Amino acid sequence: MRQIYAAFVKFAETIAALMMAAMFLTFILQIFVRYSARLDWLAELFPFLTPSNFGWTLEFCLFLWVWLVFWGNAFVVRQHDHVRFDILFNMVSPAIRRWIVILSSTVICLVLLFSIEPTWSKFAILRLKKTASLGAVFGDWVRMRDIYSIYILFLAVVALRYGWAAYKAIRFGAEDHVVSVQDSTEK
Repeated sequence: MRQIYAAFVKFAETIAALMMAAMFLTFILQIFVRYSARLDWLAELFPFLTPSNFGWTLEFCLFLWVWLVFWGNAFVVRQHDHVRFDILFNMVSPAIRRWIVILSSTVICLVLLFSIEPTWSKFAILRLKKTASLGAVFGDWVRMRDIYSIYILFLAVVALRYGWAAYKAIRFGAEDHVVSVQDSTEK
Protein backbone atom coordinates (compact mmCIF):
# COMPACT_ATOMS: atom_id res chain seq x y z
CA MET A 1 0.00 0.00 0.00
CA ARG A 2 2.87 2.35 0.80
CA GLN A 3 4.36 1.76 -2.65
CA ILE A 4 1.07 2.68 -4.33
CA TYR A 5 0.81 5.80 -2.18
CA ALA A 6 4.43 6.75 -2.93
CA ALA A 7 3.85 6.23 -6.66
CA PHE A 8 0.73 8.40 -6.56
CA VAL A 9 2.55 11.16 -4.66
CA LYS A 10 5.33 11.05 -7.26
CA PHE A 11 2.71 11.21 -10.04
CA ALA A 12 0.97 14.19 -8.41
CA GLU A 13 4.28 16.00 -7.94
CA THR A 14 5.22 15.29 -11.56
CA ILE A 15 1.92 16.72 -12.81
CA ALA A 16 2.45 19.83 -10.67
CA ALA A 17 6.00 20.21 -11.99
CA LEU A 18 4.80 19.83 -15.58
CA MET A 19 2.16 22.51 -15.01
CA MET A 20 4.82 24.83 -13.57
CA ALA A 21 7.11 24.14 -16.51
CA ALA A 22 4.33 24.78 -19.03
CA MET A 23 3.40 28.00 -17.23
CA PHE A 24 7.03 29.14 -17.21
CA LEU A 25 7.54 28.36 -20.90
CA THR A 26 4.31 30.13 -21.81
CA PHE A 27 5.41 33.13 -19.77
CA ILE A 28 8.77 33.19 -21.58
CA LEU A 29 6.87 33.01 -24.88
CA GLN A 30 4.77 36.00 -23.77
CA ILE A 31 7.89 38.02 -23.04
CA PHE A 32 9.52 37.07 -26.35
CA VAL A 33 6.43 37.99 -28.38
CA ARG A 34 5.93 41.22 -26.47
CA TYR A 35 9.45 42.46 -27.14
CA SER A 36 9.73 41.07 -30.65
CA ALA A 37 6.52 42.89 -31.64
CA ARG A 38 8.58 46.04 -32.08
CA LEU A 39 10.68 44.36 -34.73
CA ASP A 40 8.61 44.66 -37.89
CA TRP A 41 11.11 42.66 -39.94
CA LEU A 42 10.68 39.65 -37.62
CA ALA A 43 6.90 39.55 -38.12
CA GLU A 44 7.40 39.81 -41.88
CA LEU A 45 9.99 37.02 -41.88
CA PHE A 46 7.97 34.80 -39.48
CA PRO A 47 4.27 35.65 -39.85
CA PHE A 48 3.26 33.25 -37.05
CA LEU A 49 5.08 35.57 -34.59
CA THR A 50 2.48 38.28 -35.05
CA PRO A 51 1.55 39.37 -31.51
CA SER A 52 -2.18 39.04 -32.20
CA ASN A 53 -1.66 35.25 -32.45
CA PHE A 54 -0.54 35.03 -28.82
CA GLY A 55 -3.43 36.44 -26.82
CA TRP A 56 -4.07 32.94 -25.53
CA THR A 57 -0.83 32.88 -23.52
CA LEU A 58 -2.20 35.04 -20.71
CA GLU A 59 -5.34 32.96 -20.37
CA PHE A 60 -3.33 29.73 -20.53
CA CYS A 61 -1.04 30.92 -17.71
CA LEU A 62 -4.09 31.79 -15.62
CA PHE A 63 -5.61 28.37 -16.35
CA LEU A 64 -2.40 26.65 -15.29
CA TRP A 65 -2.15 28.79 -12.16
CA VAL A 66 -5.68 27.87 -11.05
CA TRP A 67 -5.01 24.19 -11.67
CA LEU A 68 -1.60 24.31 -10.00
CA VAL A 69 -2.96 25.92 -6.82
CA PHE A 70 -5.85 23.48 -6.37
CA TRP A 71 -3.98 20.39 -7.63
CA GLY A 72 -1.03 21.18 -5.40
CA ASN A 73 -3.16 21.77 -2.32
CA ALA A 74 -5.20 18.64 -2.92
CA PHE A 75 -2.39 16.22 -3.72
CA VAL A 76 1.08 17.64 -3.10
CA VAL A 77 1.03 19.84 0.02
CA ARG A 78 1.19 17.71 3.15
CA GLN A 79 -0.53 18.52 6.42
CA HIS A 80 2.70 19.35 8.22
CA ASP A 81 3.69 21.78 5.42
CA HIS A 82 0.97 24.21 6.53
CA VAL A 83 1.57 26.94 9.08
CA ARG A 84 -0.17 25.99 12.31
CA PHE A 85 -0.92 27.99 15.42
CA ASP A 86 -0.93 25.11 17.83
CA ILE A 87 0.33 26.56 21.10
CA LEU A 88 -2.94 25.88 22.90
CA PHE A 89 -3.36 22.55 21.13
CA ASN A 90 0.02 21.37 22.43
CA MET A 91 -0.77 22.54 25.97
CA VAL A 92 -3.88 20.41 26.47
CA SER A 93 -3.99 16.76 27.41
CA PRO A 94 -3.80 14.04 24.73
CA ALA A 95 -7.48 13.18 25.25
CA ILE A 96 -8.57 16.77 24.56
CA ARG A 97 -6.19 16.94 21.60
CA ARG A 98 -7.79 13.84 20.20
CA TRP A 99 -11.27 15.38 20.44
CA ILE A 100 -10.08 18.63 18.90
CA VAL A 101 -8.72 16.73 15.90
CA ILE A 102 -11.83 14.56 15.62
CA LEU A 103 -14.28 17.46 15.82
CA SER A 104 -12.37 19.92 13.66
CA SER A 105 -11.55 17.33 10.99
CA THR A 106 -15.12 16.07 10.90
CA VAL A 107 -16.54 19.59 10.58
CA ILE A 108 -14.10 20.51 7.80
CA CYS A 109 -14.79 17.22 5.99
CA LEU A 110 -18.56 17.67 6.14
CA VAL A 111 -18.49 21.33 5.13
CA LEU A 112 -16.34 20.54 2.10
CA LEU A 113 -18.49 17.56 1.09
CA PHE A 114 -21.72 19.51 1.46
CA SER A 115 -20.32 22.38 -0.61
CA ILE A 116 -19.66 20.17 -3.65
CA GLU A 117 -23.24 20.06 -4.93
CA PRO A 118 -23.96 23.82 -4.64
CA THR A 119 -20.63 24.58 -6.25
CA TRP A 120 -21.31 22.18 -9.12
CA SER A 121 -24.75 23.78 -9.57
CA LYS A 122 -23.10 27.18 -9.95
CA PHE A 123 -20.72 25.65 -12.49
CA ALA A 124 -23.69 24.75 -14.71
CA ILE A 125 -23.69 28.20 -16.24
CA LEU A 126 -19.95 27.94 -16.88
CA ARG A 127 -20.52 25.03 -19.28
CA LEU A 128 -22.04 27.56 -21.69
CA LYS A 129 -19.33 30.18 -21.40
CA LYS A 130 -16.35 29.83 -23.73
CA THR A 131 -12.90 31.03 -22.88
CA ALA A 132 -11.83 34.29 -24.44
CA SER A 133 -8.86 32.97 -26.37
CA LEU A 134 -7.98 29.36 -25.51
CA GLY A 135 -10.43 28.09 -28.12
CA ALA A 136 -8.15 29.46 -30.84
CA VAL A 137 -5.41 27.07 -29.73
CA PHE A 138 -7.13 24.09 -28.13
CA GLY A 139 -10.42 24.08 -30.01
CA ASP A 140 -13.91 25.31 -29.38
CA TRP A 141 -14.67 22.64 -26.79
CA VAL A 142 -12.83 24.43 -23.94
CA ARG A 143 -15.35 25.97 -21.55
CA MET A 144 -14.92 27.92 -18.35
CA ARG A 145 -16.35 24.96 -16.42
CA ASP A 146 -13.38 22.88 -17.59
CA ILE A 147 -10.98 25.45 -16.22
CA TYR A 148 -12.60 25.60 -12.79
CA SER A 149 -13.54 21.93 -12.50
CA ILE A 150 -10.34 21.29 -10.54
CA TYR A 151 -12.03 23.01 -7.61
CA ILE A 152 -14.57 20.18 -7.32
CA LEU A 153 -11.74 17.65 -7.22
CA PHE A 154 -10.00 19.81 -4.61
CA LEU A 155 -13.12 19.85 -2.41
CA ALA A 156 -13.52 16.08 -2.60
CA VAL A 157 -9.87 15.22 -2.00
CA VAL A 158 -9.36 17.63 0.89
CA ALA A 159 -12.61 16.39 2.46
CA LEU A 160 -11.30 12.82 2.22
CA ARG A 161 -7.99 13.86 3.74
CA TYR A 162 -9.73 15.44 6.73
CA GLY A 163 -12.02 12.43 7.02
CA TRP A 164 -8.92 10.25 7.15
CA ALA A 165 -7.41 12.52 9.83
CA ALA A 166 -10.58 12.13 11.92
CA TYR A 167 -10.47 8.36 11.46
CA LYS A 168 -6.83 8.21 12.52
CA ALA A 169 -7.55 10.36 15.59
CA ILE A 170 -10.44 8.08 16.56
CA ARG A 171 -8.39 4.96 16.06
CA PHE A 172 -4.91 6.03 17.19
CA GLY A 173 -5.22 9.38 18.96
CA ALA A 174 -3.77 12.74 18.00
CA GLU A 175 -0.19 12.31 19.16
CA ASP A 176 1.28 12.59 15.67
CA HIS A 177 0.18 16.24 15.59
CA VAL A 178 2.36 17.24 18.53
CA VAL A 179 5.89 18.36 17.73
CA SER A 180 8.17 18.66 20.71
CA VAL A 181 11.17 20.95 20.92
CA GLN A 182 13.44 17.91 21.07
CA ASP A 183 12.03 16.53 17.79
CA SER A 184 12.60 19.80 15.97
CA THR A 185 16.21 20.10 17.15
CA GLU A 186 17.07 16.55 16.10
CA LYS A 187 16.25 17.20 12.45
